[in-house]
Amino acid sequence: MARSPAEDRRRPGELITRSRAGRRVLVCAVLGSGMAQLDGTIVTVALPRIGKDFDVPIADLQWILNAYMLTLAGLILLGGGLGDRYGRRRIFVVGVVAFTVASVLCGIAPNGNALIAARALQGVGGALLTPGSLALIQSTFHPDERAKAVGLWSGLGGVAIAFGPMLGGWLVDGPGWRWIFFINVPVALAVLWLARGVPESRDWKASGRFDVLGAVLAALALGGLTYALINAPAFWALGVGVVLGALFVWRERRTPRPMLPLGIFRSRLFTATNLVTLCLYAAIGGVFFLLPTQLQNGLGYDALRAGAASLPVTLLMTALSGPAGALAQRIGPRLPMTVGPLIAAVGFVLLHRVHPGGSYWTDVFPAVTIQGLGMSLFVAPLTATVLASVETRRAGVASGVNNAAARVAQLIAVAALPLLIGLSTDQYRDATAVDAAFGKAVLICAGLLVAGGLLSALTMPGRLEQEGTHRPERAHHCAVDAPPLEHGRGGGDS
Repeated sequence: MARSPAEDRRRPGELITRSRAGRRVLVCAVLGSGMAQLDGTIVTVALPRIGKDFDVPIADLQWILNAYMLTLAGLILLGGGLGDRYGRRRIFVVGVVAFTVASVLCGIAPNGNALIAARALQGVGGALLTPGSLALIQSTFHPDERAKAVGLWSGLGGVAIAFGPMLGGWLVDGPGWRWIFFINVPVALAVLWLARGVPESRDWKASGRFDVLGAVLAALALGGLTYALINAPAFWALGVGVVLGALFVWRERRTPRPMLPLGIFRSRLFTATNLVTLCLYAAIGGVFFLLPTQLQNGLGYDALRAGAASLPVTLLMTALSGPAGALAQRIGPRLPMTVGPLIAAVGFVLLHRVHPGGSYWTDVFPAVTIQGLGMSLFVAPLTATVLASVETRRAGVASGVNNAAARVAQLIAVAALPLLIGLSTDQYRDATAVDAAFGKAVLICAGLLVAGGLLSALTMPGRLEQEGTHRPERAHHCAVDAPPLEHGRGGGDS
């Protein structure tokens, strides 16, 4: 007997994509995850305008980005576990509410310090709703429909991510940069309304205490390191970060249910893949932090043009990440994870030609196009390798660690790069200083990509052993801030 729509809404694991309830869940998850992913990237387009309005040094702009990444990276593993225990829809809704409240606080922030604090709260909300959106899809749809649902979710989210920076630029040029945060309010209200019809689900086998202390220690250790890099020389902050990092490792070794089970690093392939991730995403984070500033303060672009400048990257990743993943399944990850970073490095080197008075079509477009081609080659194989390096029961943790590693890499890059290139205090407003610093930055980031490619050549296998491992369910991915999350099913993480 066919189920009624009411029954269909109430039962997790039974929905189909063509049903009304299924479409409701899809739209809810797409809008929720898209909201968090966009605020992780489009803020860079607004940074020059924020710096001008608040009259703050570049250190404050670094913290506006890093406060969000700090709490997101430190808590994202905990967020996934909370959803499994207390209900995926419930924790997702809590994350949406927290993210929305923080967005309003960002929009009304009277100064840089208030904006930084609100961005940190945004990261907390993002850590709850980001893993929750995928978990809603995978726990709600019938197993035969799950791959299709994940594909639709990934594809629709990709469209939002691709055009998000253009929307952000239009808002910055029009009603003002505060509206890149206020725009989240109507989106969040739509998500909360849609979430009423999403079936609740949880892992009934989950038990024991959460490693909240581990999450706090991780975030504080990263905070100490970030402060030391941004406010150098701050050796006391570096010392505090090192001590807290050591305490975090000690805690994770001794707690029965660690947030980060250190035994997962016994897999040399898992460890090597995460080292490659650190190299690649540090390079990506560094360039995407400085490129909008070079385009706006150096070349005189408005925010809309600066946001649209990198559109080829996301479009290429949307179109090619699926075929690249399929290619890696056939030939193994070593070749695409070696060649991809080297191609992207060529794109970064070409960005060295971007100077005041240059042309978008002859200087910027070729560089970002080649960059996009390179990134399209390595993102999907990177995820597949992470998942193949561990047992199926640890797939969710492995994916979460890899996603967090990418965010930590960008956190460190944003903190360290201005120090390395000599861009300090108010120099980011001077076109000559920005141009000279940007030229150094793209070469440093290209070097990181080359290092990642060479490390892949030395450590990645020619073939992936798929038996007994979790395979990626997301065929397409175009977010530039981190590899895609995969939600593992079954078993524990310890």
